[in-house]
Amino acid sequence: MPALKRLDQTLSNLGYCSRREVRYWLKDKRIKIAEQLATNPAQKVDPASVSVDGESLDHPGDILVMLNKPLGYVCSHDTREGQRIYDLLPKRWQARNPQVVSVGRLDKDTTGLILITDQSALVQQLTSPKHHVDKVYLVTVERPLEPALVEQFAQGVALISETEVCLPATLNIIDSHTAKVTLNEGKYHQVRRMFAACGNHVVSLHREQFGQYTLADLPVGEWRDLR
Repeated sequence: MPALKRLDQTLSNLGYCSRREVRYWLKDKRIKIAEQLATNPAQKVDPASVSVDGESLDHPGDILVMLNKPLGYVCSHDTREGQRIYDLLPKRWQARNPQVVSVGRLDKDTTGLILITDQSALVQQLTSPKHHVDKVYLVTVERPLEPALVEQFAQGVALISETEVCLPATLNIIDSHTAKVTLNEGKYHQVRRMFAACGNHVVSLHREQFGQYTLADLPVGEWRDLR
């Protein structure tokens, strides 16, 4: 049986309104518990039994979704940084507690699969190198790809201005300027910096897979619930 929480706390944590506003919603008869009008903001409830304006609560449990990130969007909550991936999600989610966050980041010029959740333990699990969660990228580069790069990536690329060597990665060359890279680290701008260290420049970068999750036919800018 799920843990019961106060009604006002439940609605506040799910981003519906403040705990103070719940009292006004009760007076306006907007809230029901198990199809019965709610009257007490302190009542302990199972979120799955609560409805507002005749609608069940939006994601009363944990959130885990996959987004096909468009070009030009940032994985930041700061509105000063431009278009954010969170602007592509239901607005209410931005007021949830705990906050929804991306699992790792894709930079502004990288497209593709990004996972979004409100579970901090899951973020740690999916981003820690020790858990060996593979991420697959489709890469287009400026200069022709040399076959010797396959072995160089397999041995671990030493990044420019760093003494640390990346963990071994898999490079599959598709054609002269296109390849797929599979790695399970998450260093800052890692794929771009790996190619830069090998004397090449990444023109475009797209993540196709994160662990067991693949984009499949998910349209750009759209999200899919993984729960």
